[in-house]
Amino acid sequence: MNRNVKRINRFFMLATAPFIGLLLVMLLQSKSMTVPLHLQAYTPSASLDAQSGEILHTLDKAETIAVQTSASIEKTTRLYNKTTTAMSSIVKAASIQAARPEQIYNRRITSKLGAASERVNSDKIHIELYRLNPGTYKAYAMKIKLKDPHAMKMTLGKDAYGGAETTLTAVQRYGAIAGINAGGFADAGGKRYPLSTTVLNGQYLNGFEATFKDLFFVGLNRSGKLIGGKFTSQAKLDALRPSFGASFVPVLIQNGKKTPIPAKWQKTPLRAPRTVIGKYKDDQIIIMTADGYNENGSSGATLQELQDKMYKMGVIDAYNLDGGGSTSLILNGRVVNRPSDGNLRPVATNFLFFK
Repeated sequence: MNRNVKRINRFFMLATAPFIGLLLVMLLQSKSMTVPLHLQAYTPSASLDAQSGEILHTLDKAETIAVQTSASIEKTTRLYNKTTTAMSSIVKAASIQAARPEQIYNRRITSKLGAASERVNSDKIHIELYRLNPGTYKAYAMKIKLKDPHAMKMTLGKDAYGGAETTLTAVQRYGAIAGINAGGFADAGGKRYPLSTTVLNGQYLNGFEATFKDLFFVGLNRSGKLIGGKFTSQAKLDALRPSFGASFVPVLIQNGKKTPIPAKWQKTPLRAPRTVIGKYKDDQIIIMTADGYNENGSSGATLQELQDKMYKMGVIDAYNLDGGGSTSLILNGRVVNRPSDGNLRPVATNFLFFK
């Protein structure tokens, strides 16, 4: 029996030996085995936690700053809008206040003319037409405010030196809204030449001639202001930067004072149709045309009467333009005055006004 037991034990050991060996090998390897890094459990580091906290703190701070900045911008915008509105109100009030003296002055000079019978207004010019009837003569006054220097110009008859045309023809040809006859002229060889110094488009038409006797020059400078008077040298006239102008006789008012009317012009003729141009101290232009039915001295106005009238109206400079049958006043395409010749006379130069 013992022999059989020993066989069984030997057989069992032999059968289980491989399994036991394998188990021993596995046990020995487990002691030296290392778990790969990617399979090890993740444990957050202390430095990464600190960085995350710092980032969150920075974001919170940025959000706070953004909110504060937005509120500041909104407050600044409200203040800007409020300031802009206030400044606009101040500018508007200042403009009204600045314009008030001009309005008061305009009402003052207009009150001496009566009620306007006709008006023309545009962004370039403002014209008011008045009928005057002082008793001894009948006249028209046209008050003009030039808003643009180019709203007034002088033209030659038929655009030629020596040419002549009526004021109405010139107005129609140039598309002007109004016009008057300008300087005097002399006839020679069937042509009509402007007297003395004449400027057109900033250039002397036939050179400069120093004023002599009772002659004067009147025109517009490049700023749109009426200029005139007697000039002994071209340099003195050039200093006023004339854009255009013509010559005639005599000066009636200069620098707010009446000038002596030469005896010759007081009597030859005594009365006549007249055209006078002048300006107020605010640079508005005033034109007067007196009607007369002939040139023999029995109808129309005297130079003294027109001088007195202009002076009482507050005109600071006034100049007598060509008169008699040359007197012409055109407005809105019609002849306002009554030409003494029965028809308009062709003249060498015309002053035109544009809407």
